[in-house]
Amino acid sequence: MAMGKYSRVDGKKSLNCCSTTSLVVFVAFCLVGVWMLMSSVVPIQSQNLSTEENLTDKSSKQYEDSSGGLSETVTREDDSGSDSQSETNIENIQNVSQDESVSTSEEKQEEVVSKEVSEEKVESESENGDEGNQQEKFVKESSDEKTESEEEPKTENENDGDAKVNDQEASSGDGQSNSEAGSTEEASGKTSENEQTELEGEKNSEGDESADEKKQEDEVPSQTDEEKVENNQDNNSEEGDTSNNMDSEKETEKSSISKTQSEYSWKLCNVTAGPDYIPCLDNWKTIRKLPSTMHYEHRERHCPEEASTCLVSLPEGYRRPIQWPTSREKIWYHNVPHTKLAVVKGHQNWVKVTGEYLTFPGGGTQFKNGALHYIDFIQNSLPDIAWGKRSRVILDVGCGVASFGGFLFDRDVLAMSFAPKDEHEAQVQFALERGIPAISAVMGTTRLPYPSSVFDLIHCARCRVPWHVEGGKLLLELNRVLRPGGYFVWSATPVYQKLPEDVGIWKAMSELTKSICWDLVVIKKDKLNQVAAAIYRKPSTNECYNERAQNEPPLCSESDDPNAAWKVPLEACIHKVPEDASDRGSQWPPQWPSRLEKPPYWLKSQLDVNGKSAPEDFISDYKHWKNVVSKTYLTGMGIDWSSVRNVLDMRAVYGGFAAALKDLKVWVMNVVPPIDSRDTLAIIFERGLIGMYHDWCESFSTYPRTYDVVHADHLFSVLKKRCNLVAVIAEVDRILRPEGKLIVWDDAETLNEIESMVKSLQWDIRFTYSKDNKGLLCIQKTFWRPTEQETILSAIA
Repeated sequence: MAMGKYSRVDGKKSLNCCSTTSLVVFVAFCLVGVWMLMSSVVPIQSQNLSTEENLTDKSSKQYEDSSGGLSETVTREDDSGSDSQSETNIENIQNVSQDESVSTSEEKQEEVVSKEVSEEKVESESENGDEGNQQEKFVKESSDEKTESEEEPKTENENDGDAKVNDQEASSGDGQSNSEAGSTEEASGKTSENEQTELEGEKNSEGDESADEKKQEDEVPSQTDEEKVENNQDNNSEEGDTSNNMDSEKETEKSSISKTQSEYSWKLCNVTAGPDYIPCLDNWKTIRKLPSTMHYEHRERHCPEEASTCLVSLPEGYRRPIQWPTSREKIWYHNVPHTKLAVVKGHQNWVKVTGEYLTFPGGGTQFKNGALHYIDFIQNSLPDIAWGKRSRVILDVGCGVASFGGFLFDRDVLAMSFAPKDEHEAQVQFALERGIPAISAVMGTTRLPYPSSVFDLIHCARCRVPWHVEGGKLLLELNRVLRPGGYFVWSATPVYQKLPEDVGIWKAMSELTKSICWDLVVIKKDKLNQVAAAIYRKPSTNECYNERAQNEPPLCSESDDPNAAWKVPLEACIHKVPEDASDRGSQWPPQWPSRLEKPPYWLKSQLDVNGKSAPEDFISDYKHWKNVVSKTYLTGMGIDWSSVRNVLDMRAVYGGFAAALKDLKVWVMNVVPPIDSRDTLAIIFERGLIGMYHDWCESFSTYPRTYDVVHADHLFSVLKKRCNLVAVIAEVDRILRPEGKLIVWDDAETLNEIESMVKSLQWDIRFTYSKDNKGLLCIQKTFWRPTEQETILSAIA
């Protein structure tokens, strides 16, 4: 007969039922325990495979999602000293994120295994009969509540970006959702990869907690049902508190982001030049007021009274530049969408439009049949030039699209090319997009931004500069920057044509070069290109100057510093050649590449620096940057250096950073600020590198989207004392390519300011490190542009 819903509770029958029930439950628990021990091996094996996949994924992009302020960065103790730039700390920086990534993955492995064991246990108990149904039902409801509490932070984390979602999916391995992660992950607020740098000091304690939790899970079969219920209640309470804490943290984070965005309000520059805006060259308000333009004043720098803080727009259809060396032959048309030069200079093989590309056959006005033939023609004309050995650093005046400098890389020569922003539309921009060093500049009324006696050779191929006028003032500026004993290669129509104008210019040039003691070494004709070149040599002694019948052009006064170049007016005078054997310029540098690593011979006469002799400081600086580059930049910051070509060092000192990159297919523009810094630019040139003077309170003389990497070593903390730091960051945004990297060393306060600014620009924080109130920050620029515009009246033509 079927029994009713309610059973009797009287006498022995009830007692026997209870005894039977207890026995069944005890046997069931024993069986479950044995089954669990035998089957728990399988999830561990599965999880190990998942962990290996997860570690592989993390190792490939361990810094791609790292973020956080300097206050959130890892600090490692170092007994060898507190210098954040020491070799030991460099090794720490390299290993910090790798160690943390492994630690986090190991902890998550233990958590997931423990969770699987717990869930399998609950499922097996529910299959062993109806006895104790109320307890089982309670456990199941608690588990459901737990799952719901886990789903909330999971959903929020998924909204943080695709990269995080992918990493979380990879870590699940066996198809479990992120809500099935262990309780340790819940307690830590589901730490994402971009918070790994906070885990270094906590990973040991968290590892112990994880081990304890796993041990407790293994001991569950010996617990009574009541103890299990109590434990689940306690866990649910803790998880509820954790969820509330996470919600609070999320609100705080959102509040911080909103504060950052409201603190910095970025707008798009509304200017005539559009995406090609160079603030100090497109100041039409000042240009319109110039009393004269006969000395190319309208092509010189005229910076606005107030530095711009707006952001330059991107050309429509802009995409990541083509990599070197392919970029030397072709670039994306939409990155520099200008066709005028292709029409005007296409017959000279400057540039052509080819579908979605702009192609560069390697020609020029004087070398229609290719730059390499022309380069060999010059050396054959005068073998002593010795490209890449004696002649390492050269200046190319009026460079056009810089094919000459671009192909000199094949001869181990580094050319500093320059041309004005003029009717030859975007010529320098083409050069930079191709991956060739260049700046926008002109031979006008002020000195070029270089010290004296630094270029091994200067080249002018029909560069349209009137060298012979006004006492040879412009040619005398070349004389200032040309190394004693260096060569001037002049390939222009006056050298080989007999038209009246050309004959007159040649006569004037002959008289001028003789008066400044330049020797005409050779005139040679290039039969293939039907041109010719005259090669002059600057004297290496003052003997000729002292023997001149007339002091014309005059010698410069002794008070005239030949190395002073920042905003110094031109004068038609000759600087004497150094004659003391210990003076810079009295000896030719060693051949490349040995000149890169050795302190210049004349550095011994320099004053001590930071308690060291100048040569010792030079060697220490070079060793430091080699360690930084090899142990951190190349391997520890997630930068794909194969996609890097154009690099800018905003504060180069000795050029140690550039020297450490020698073996990469990159070139570095080394900037030495003329204010607040020692004048070390001549040392950089002596090493066979290039650079220039520039004050970063003003806009740089280059086009937008020039550089793949911008490097700033303890610069911004100095600049903010006299400049608008927001304007400086806006300038960095202008010259850095989308997806380019900004690497900053500075004090903690300054790094926090910069981090706030770049976050408001929606840049990605890739790497942070701090120690002793100093730190390192690596940031990646994105394609983001604001929608609101700001009209710059001074830049409206």
